[in-house]
This record gives sequence, C-alpha cells and structure tokens, in this order.
Amino acid sequence: MTFQLDRFDLDQFVAATLSEDLGDFGDITSAAVIPAEARFSGVMDTRDDIVVAGLLLAEAFFRKLDPAVEIELLVADGDEVPRKTDLMRLKGNGRAMLTAERSALNTVQHLSGIATMTRSYVDAIAGTGATLLDTRKTIPGLRVLEKYATRMGGATNHRMRLDDAAMIKDNHVAVAGGISEAVRRAVDAGIARIIVEVDSLEQIEPALGAGATHLLLDNMDVPTLKRAVALVGKRVPTEASGGVRLDTIRGIAETGVDFISVGRLTQSAPAADIGLDFVQL
Repeated sequence: MTFQLDRFDLDQFVAATLSEDLGDFGDITSAAVIPAEARFSGVMDTRDDIVVAGLLLAEAFFRKLDPAVEIELLVADGDEVPRKTDLMRLKGNGRAMLTAERSALNTVQHLSGIATMTRSYVDAIAGTGATLLDTRKTIPGLRVLEKYATRMGGATNHRMRLDDAAMIKDNHVAVAGGISEAVRRAVDAGIARIIVEVDSLEQIEPALGAGATHLLLDNMDVPTLKRAVALVGKRVPTEASGGVRLDTIRGIAETGVDFISVGRLTQSAPAADIGLDFVQL
C-alpha cells in the first residue's frame, strides 16, 4: 500500500529525514558493531493506549534502506488499540533496521500522539452535533502529516493553507478600520469563503451584513456562546475557538456551535510511547 497525501512527497520526506539522522558518515555504531550480513526480526508495539497514525511512513523508512525487508502491518492508521498491542512485524537486514529505527519511531510516536489526543476530544463531544476542527498551529514542514493525524483521530481539517479561505482577525479589522470594511474588502476581492473572528456580540451583525460566510466566536464563555449562536440563527456556520480544553469542550459543544477548533491537537499532543525490539535471526 502506498502512502499518498496531497502536496506531500513521501520519497523526499524519507530521504530528508534519514539524511538529517545519518549525517556525513552514516550509522557508525551499527557499521562497527553489526556484521553486514546480519539479519534481524523485529516487532513494533505500543506501551500506551493509542489511536494509530503513521505506520505506512514507518514502513517507508525501512524499505528505503532495505528494499527486500519483509513487513507485516498488524493494525491500520485510525485504529484505536490498547497498550501492549503489536503494530508491525518486520524481518530484514540488521544494519538497515537499526539505522531506520529512530526515524520510523519518531514519526509514528508523534503522529499517533496527535491522533490519540484528537480522538479524546472527538469522543468528548459525541452526540452534540458539533464538529472538531484542527488549526494551522503545526510544526513548520509537518503540517500535512500532522493534519493527517488529526483526521485519523476523527477531526476535520480546517484551513490547510492561507489561500483556502479568508480569515479576518483583529489585526485585519484594526487596519481596515472596522469589521464591515474588512469584510467588504474581502468580498470585493472575489473571495468565496470569508471567515470572520468576532470577540463580542456587537460584531456579529456587522460581519454578517458585510458578507461573512462563517463566524469564529473567539474566547467567548458558554453563556455568551449561547447568545451568539441564537443571534446568528443558522445564517452561517459558527465556530468556537480559544482556550478549549478537554474538560470544557463538551459544554462548549452543547451551546449549539457547528464547529470547535482546538490548536492544542497539533501544538501540545504528547508523543505516544511506542517501541521496537529486535532479535538476530
């Protein structure tokens, strides 16, 4: 199975990641200690309860260094599995496996950590009708992968790039001289999707009247969110954002907002504890 994502070059990612790890002289430890002909078998397993993400990427690292490696994927990305679950079995050249190990594990640990945190937020709002969104708060260069991981956890991707939609925030409003003028300029520019951040109830009607197609209700408490949703009256989608935590997201979802965006999904998710143990054949 090939790992394919829009605007993501798997071969380039694997080559760049391995180059970063190999340096100028390669894996000098394995080259000195492990015979060139040695063959290993290995099992990748999780020491945490996780939602899996990134297994096909891990496979690509091993295949890059040993095209003949035998790999059996035991679970799939998006699967929710308990601790002590085996994720992958592999068999091949010992040096290649040891050299690829860290890059493979780093990727799966990071992406599975994001997917796992995301699933906890998705579960917390189950049945409310609200949809969980991620944000652009991603590690530079890893956005496509991190947003893939949030999808594996059950979230919906928000803007992937700045050209996906206009998002008018306080700085845009300040320079334009007001929300109505900022939105009008976006409308005049022919932009179809115009998301407008509002932090008070008084900004809602000017934003809608000027042509906003989506309102981002920023840092509003639950009572204010309820009033905002009622004022909007389903004319456009509403999104709650700002300071959302796992212990508060259910109450936010129950206000009737359509979406809730959470930056910490990609910004603060801890890496999953995943290991890889080898034995010589």
